[in-house]
Amino acid sequence: MGGRRRFPLSRLEVAAATGVLASYMLGLVGLYLTMPASDYRFLKLPRTLEDLRILRDHLESYTSDYTMQVLMCYFTVYIFMQTFMIPGTVFMSLLAGALFGVAGGMVLVIVAATAGASSCFFLSKMIGRPLVFSLWPEKLTFFQAQVAKRREKLFNYLLFLRVTPTLPNTFINMASPIVNVPYRVFFLATSIGLIPAAYVTVRAGTALGELKSVADLYDFQSIATIFFIGIVTLTPTFLSKGQK
Repeated sequence: MGGRRRFPLSRLEVAAATGVLASYMLGLVGLYLTMPASDYRFLKLPRTLEDLRILRDHLESYTSDYTMQVLMCYFTVYIFMQTFMIPGTVFMSLLAGALFGVAGGMVLVIVAATAGASSCFFLSKMIGRPLVFSLWPEKLTFFQAQVAKRREKLFNYLLFLRVTPTLPNTFINMASPIVNVPYRVFFLATSIGLIPAAYVTVRAGTALGELKSVADLYDFQSIATIFFIGIVTLTPTFLSKGQK
């Protein structure tokens, strides 16, 4: 009994998370009911490039005739996945490029990803503290120390984290309210910092037929460019420390 690990969430916190989950599910059902009568067996979260190609082939005709419904479904699914830390948003970004092109796909992905990260931020602010402490105790200690040390240039630090894969985005979304990152800073760093990765995935989605593996998205040039942008975002922090 004494060695059994206690579930990190209380009953009230579980009830709150269940309520949020139920709200998203009702929204998805409502959107589904607005779509025209058809065979929707192809609709599922893509887990492979083949799944994604099948989804793209079926949705292309719907997108031209029912653009608003497709956009609303896309937004809701993307935000739902990010809020509840469901993997696979990279496939959603590829799908945006395949359906809406580079410009439209980038706007769609950046807005949806920022909204999803914000939803996760506020859910974590309500009930996430015990979960984050349980899942990532060492990462949280490191992140808390870095945020405290870089408080004056916090935007640049969060922008660096968003641009580079230094810390997982899911962890940043969950941990930021725990370590008292202001939402305004979180929002700005997220919406700007996601642009490079969104461009890479959306552009790849426009040539989905030529993509052989998700790993092909990030070649050496893409990774080097992203890290260069990340270093540039930290330059004001380094200059500030040098002046002090």
